[in-house]
Amino acid sequence: MEILKVENMSFTYPRCGDEALSDISFSAERGEFIVLCGATGSGKSTLLRMLKRELSPLGERKGEVYYKGRRLSELEDRESASAIGFVMQSPEQQIVTDKVWHELAFGLENLGIPKSDIARRVAEMASYFGIGPWYGRDTAELSGGQKQLLNLAAVLVMQPELLILDEPTAQLDPIAAADFIATLKRLNQDFGLTIIIAEHRLEDVIPTGDRLMVMEKGKLIADGRPEQVISGLRDRHDILCGMPAAARLSTELGAEGECPLTVRAGREFIEQGYWNEVRSLPAAEIQQQGETALEFRDVYFRYTRDSKDILRGLDLKVFCGEIFCILGGNGSGKTTSLKAAAGLIKAYSGSIKVFGKKLKEYKNRSLYRNCLAMLPQDVQTVFLKNTVREELEECGAKAAELPYDISHLLDKHPYDLSGGEQQLTALAKVLAAEPKLLLLDEPTKGLDASAKRNIISVLKQLKNDGMAIVTVTHDVEFAAMCADRCAMFFDGGIVSSGAPDEFFSENSFYTTAASRMTRGYYDKAVTVEAAAELCRRNGEKQ
Repeated sequence: MEILKVENMSFTYPRCGDEALSDISFSAERGEFIVLCGATGSGKSTLLRMLKRELSPLGERKGEVYYKGRRLSELEDRESASAIGFVMQSPEQQIVTDKVWHELAFGLENLGIPKSDIARRVAEMASYFGIGPWYGRDTAELSGGQKQLLNLAAVLVMQPELLILDEPTAQLDPIAAADFIATLKRLNQDFGLTIIIAEHRLEDVIPTGDRLMVMEKGKLIADGRPEQVISGLRDRHDILCGMPAAARLSTELGAEGECPLTVRAGREFIEQGYWNEVRSLPAAEIQQQGETALEFRDVYFRYTRDSKDILRGLDLKVFCGEIFCILGGNGSGKTTSLKAAAGLIKAYSGSIKVFGKKLKEYKNRSLYRNCLAMLPQDVQTVFLKNTVREELEECGAKAAELPYDISHLLDKHPYDLSGGEQQLTALAKVLAAEPKLLLLDEPTKGLDASAKRNIISVLKQLKNDGMAIVTVTHDVEFAAMCADRCAMFFDGGIVSSGAPDEFFSENSFYTTAASRMTRGYYDKAVTVEAAAELCRRNGEKQ
């Protein structure tokens, strides 16, 4: 039975000449799990917001959206609010109350549901999601994963029949992201909930979905079973580079037919098709360590006198001419360590040095003049002007001189950009300061795989020019492709570090899909490119 229908939908934002959506038509059956993907700025978020009346953007609109045979505009307010649920990319943007229990009850209270029914539905939902242990906590105290799970529970307690999610795992660590996707699949299977999810992290979500839709420049260019869609895009490397590792590997090796999607299917593809006499690739040359750019020695920090330590004896050393990636769970202290390095917060014990000088020795903001710059996790905090052009002019940056192209964004308001486009614009402002030490907090959040590879090229060029780059990231694929060293952050300190091939080969969960596919058959193959090269060197089985 058809639950949603989009008919000839086109949309243009105010003061924009190009259409954000162009003649899009599709329908969704009850109980379908649909994955929506596409490049940064392709129109995914705009399309999803058009499916939720209360979130539809202002602009010139053509076409119609039907829910269960009726136009969205014809739905009563109560039905529109409860029947179509929406989970946003940023957990903080959706949480509106100060307590977990109140957040769960808030939507039902606004619908005028009787107190006894609210108590029953909230208790049942809290139990289903395992929220009980933190039911009475302040929402501000929750980790990113807990906040996003709370958002999902607060939407589902309204008992929607259609659930829309806009990059819900963008700020989650790999384990929390996998758990979140598994929860969505369980909801789809247990309750027949119809799900439409836009994502850039496609490794886990595509094998979960029934259907894959691909957008490009506001148009829907592919729609069908994931295996069929990916196989039909073999000549589109810019799209394929974001697909699951097993699909990328089979495509790179020229395999015919439908591609594998899961780690298990990818492993079977390798073992059944290729020998393993050559177990590993030659080790990369060890890079000479340059000048010490950043050093932590036994650093302790807590946000209030009575709270627990967030940084606990942190020791860290980063050198000029290297990219150092920090990984770890939500709430482990990664972002706090960057803030401490940037002088935004002050440790109560230990020493932090930037280029051999203690932070307190940098007077009159000299730390931020051609020395250190930081890209925060919430990039909207760096925007002060009405257009991207004005943002760049303010800091002396010129679009033509940037290492990537954002010229098509110059006349847009920064807040009208997609999440990925905001990342690229904010990074341009940060690079304009010409720092020697660059701190990046989740720089690939909201970026599609092609844009991510462009950023990696930019960072590697900056590294080759002698810059020290420290990146906090949940993106293990990004870290494996660009880092010189990776470190695991846990309980306020670094518990392990090493080169990417060693680091990811030894991890079970904080590792890449390529490493999981090849482990035990090939050694230290942590990227799809390395796995493909080993397959070629070993040759196909006859």
